[in-house]
Amino acid sequence: MGIRIATWNVNSVRARLPNLLDWLGSFQPDTLLLQETKCQDDDFPVFEIEAAGYHAAIHGQKSYNGVAILSKRPAIDVVHRLPGNDADEQARYMEATVDGIRLASLYLPNGNPTPGDKYDYKLGWMNRLVSHAKGLLASDHPVILAGDYNVCPTDDDVYDPAGWRDDALCRPQSRALFRQLLNLGLTEAFRSLHPEKGRYSFWDYQAGAWPRDQGLRIDHLLLSPQAADRLVACDIDKTPRGRDKASDHTPVWVELR
Repeated sequence: MGIRIATWNVNSVRARLPNLLDWLGSFQPDTLLLQETKCQDDDFPVFEIEAAGYHAAIHGQKSYNGVAILSKRPAIDVVHRLPGNDADEQARYMEATVDGIRLASLYLPNGNPTPGDKYDYKLGWMNRLVSHAKGLLASDHPVILAGDYNVCPTDDDVYDPAGWRDDALCRPQSRALFRQLLNLGLTEAFRSLHPEKGRYSFWDYQAGAWPRDQGLRIDHLLLSPQAADRLVACDIDKTPRGRDKASDHTPVWVELR
């Protein structure tokens, strides 16, 4: 078996800890990139994660946001913020090298309501990500930018395109910046292997979205050419979303040679 790397917006690592530990135990990813951990670093369940066989590199803040990298082998050269705005205190980005792959766990801003300051922040954040990705791609190392992008790349990635047209996740500017990332030479792993419509990674807690499969595909793994050349498989594991006290997101994973 190759190297398995997954991303999961866990929507509070402490609230979902039993589900998280269960999935780590059953799926056994080599590395899991978490978003929306929603706790300060001192409150992160490091002991339980280490007992499950994983090292934890964490970047949190109280009650909101937060990202982490859980890995069977220690992460090195850890960076805790997205460059380009020193005034941005939100814990939305970290990157590190694991198994010779440069990995980023990112929690892109939601951006609603639009128009407004929150949407401007989202677009600014995405522009910073495009700029930073250019530098990462110039390194010639395998790179994976993974996480909750809060972008449905096309109408195929949302259950009700007309109803979501004006949402920040589907607006043309959001999609255009996502395409800018891909146009740098990144491969969107899931879509490269799964052209079918109606595959989702997020289902809202409201209005029976999960049982009706009214979802969105907003969790993505973008691979540099050096990583894409090693891509064996990519899929969405819906099992955790059906569990009691589930996150509203579910893991997406890749396997590399």
